Amino acid sequence: MRWKRTVTVVEAHAEGEVGRVIIGGVMPPPGKTMFERMKYLETKADDLRQMLLFDPRGGVVVSMNLVLPPCDPRADVGLIVMESRFYVPMSGSNTMCTATVLLETGMVPMQEPETVLTLDTPGGLVRVTAACRDGKCERVTFRNVPSFVFHLGKPVEVEGLGTVTVDVGYGGMIYALVDAEGLGFKIEPSEARDLVAMGERIKAAAAEQLPAVHPENPGIHTIKPGRLDRSPCGTGTSARLAVLHAKGLIEEGEIFDHVSIIGSHFYGRIIETTHVSGVPAVVNTISGRAWLTGISQYGVDPDDPYPCGFTLPDTWFA
Repeated sequence: MRWKRTVTVVEAHAEGEVGRVIIGGVMPPPGKTMFERMKYLETKADDLRQMLLFDPRGGVVVSMNLVLPPCDPRADVGLIVMESRFYVPMSGSNTMCTATVLLETGMVPMQEPETVLTLDTPGGLVRVTAACRDGKCERVTFRNVPSFVFHLGKPVEVEGLGTVTVDVGYGGMIYALVDAEGLGFKIEPSEARDLVAMGERIKAAAAEQLPAVHPENPGIHTIKPGRLDRSPCGTGTSARLAVLHAKGLIEEGEIFDHVSIIGSHFYGRIIETTHVSGVPAVVNTISGRAWLTGISQYGVDPDDPYPCGFTLPDTWFA
């Protein structure tokens, strides 16, 4: 075997969402903050993401999590999330996968019945509480970065669809939220491809017509996700909680059971209200489970004609 590089990965999923964790073969990128490190990878070393997440090694629904020494001294571990199309400031399902991998592989000592650790992410510090028993991480609950609303009930013109009412919220990523039932969906597995196709159209229109820039970090901007999470989506749950709270539809302390298209659950709860540069915001906890599925080593043969992989529109919709 003649590999130019070797990357060791622990495979995992959180309530169905694939989140692989890089535990070897990658040196920390330069940067004084985790956001700067993420931007370095994005602009100077994106071949790592492409190699691991494009075909033939990855796929559109796969994410990679790079664990690093933290930049913030208050944190235990640094985390950079690479999704198949872009880098994101924070991800709930990937936080669950990463915490479970760190504890069950012994990279972070497991304490029973509860292990507490803090992750340094590009979106900010995320406090994780893991319920542990008999060497197993049974549930991960994380205190997310503050979530807030950019737009409520705004009309968006979508080609071929007409006017769609959209809410735009932030929960670690920026989301456009629409009423699926009003568009004729029931959120069933058989609708998966149609949901993605429709989601891409609405996302593109909303991103153009409803600008969204984080008030404290202008590097976080634009509605991003356009694929279908298998899990209920952690940052999406946080964004939805912010929107529901702004509409007066959920109270602080109330449990929100968010069910995915495959029937898995995340449990969200608003634990306090706050402000982000004057913008009303909520702080949420999100709870779910993750499981390890394997250990792999990825590499590139010097003769491989696709060292950075490739994408095709049959699955990538672009």
